Amino acid sequence: MAVQISALTGGHRSAVIDLCRVALDLPDDAAEAAEIVSCLLERPGGVLGFVAVDGTDLLGVALGSMSGQQPPAGHVDLIAVHPRARRRGLARALLGALEPALADRGAAEFALAGNPPYYAWPGIDVRYTPAICAATALGYAQHDTAWNMTVDLAGAADPAVRDGLAVRDGLADEQRLAGRGITVRRATPGDVQRLAAFAREGFGGSWDGELGRSVGRSGAGCHLAEDGEGGLLGFAAYGSARPSWFGPMGTAAAARGSGIGAVLLRRCLRDQAAAGHRRAEIGWVGPVRFYADAVGARIERVFVLYRKANTDKAQQKPR
Repeated sequence: MAVQISALTGGHRSAVIDLCRVALDLPDDAAEAAEIVSCLLERPGGVLGFVAVDGTDLLGVALGSMSGQQPPAGHVDLIAVHPRARRRGLARALLGALEPALADRGAAEFALAGNPPYYAWPGIDVRYTPAICAATALGYAQHDTAWNMTVDLAGAADPAVRDGLAVRDGLADEQRLAGRGITVRRATPGDVQRLAAFAREGFGGSWDGELGRSVGRSGAGCHLAEDGEGGLLGFAAYGSARPSWFGPMGTAAAARGSGIGAVLLRRCLRDQAAAGHRRAEIGWVGPVRFYADAVGARIERVFVLYRKANTDKAQQKPR
C-alpha cells in the first residue's frame, strides 16, 4: 500500500507520541516525546499537522503554527519520520503539505525555528544531521543560532557547583536577601497575572505565556522575589515546554547584581533534581557567563534556525 499524506486528527495523538519515541534520535528528546507533542498540540488557536500513513502504520508527522509577529511567519514545529521509513521522501512530502497550509493562513515566510511559548527546540540541533541536510535541500537558509546550557543535577564534578545547588547554601543566600527586605517564594496561580505583566513590561517576547504554562502544572514551577511592599523583583521558571528545561528567568533592572537571579535559579534546579531529573537544560540561553558562574552550566546543545521566503506570497500583486 502506498504511503498517504493526510491531515492530523485528534485520534493520531498517541501514535504521534509513539513515533517520536523512536524517531527522535537524541535520547533526552525521545524520553520527553509525550511532553513535546503535548506542548505543541496545546497551542491556543490550533495547530496545523499532517501525517504519513502506510495502512495502519504512522510513519511520519509534521506540525506547524503561525507566529504573532508582523509579517507573520509559518513555523515548522516538528518533523519526525520513523527510522525505517527514511530516505523515501516522506519529510519532503509532509513539508509539501504543511507549507501551503501555513501560506493559506498568511505566512510571509517559513521558519524551522521554535515558536514560543509552545516549542520543543529553538531550532534544529546540529546533531540531527539528516534534518539539516533536508532543510538546505528544501531551500531553507540559516539565519541564526542558539544554544542550551546543561547543569548536572546528579553529581557535578566541581564541588563549588554541588555546594551552589545545596539547600543549606541556598537558604543562607535567601536569609541574606531577607535581611534586605526581599522575600523569595514559590509562585501560585494567583501570581500569574502580575508575573505576566512584569515579564511583558520588562522583557517582552513570549515570556508571559511561558510563565503561565509554568505555574500550577505538573512537572513545572516558578519562583519569584518581591520587595517589602510586594513589588516583583524577579522570577525564574521551569517546565513550560519540557520538564527538564529551565527558563525563562528575569530580574528587574534595579535589582540586578543583588544575587536574586542565582537564588531563584537554584530553587528551580532543586525542584527539578527532586523530581528525579539528573540534568537540566537551560533553554535558548542569553547570559552564558551568568549561568556558568552561578551553577557551573556548560554549553552543550547548539541549534541552527532556518527560514525561507514564501515566494508565492511575495509574488502576489496588491489589489
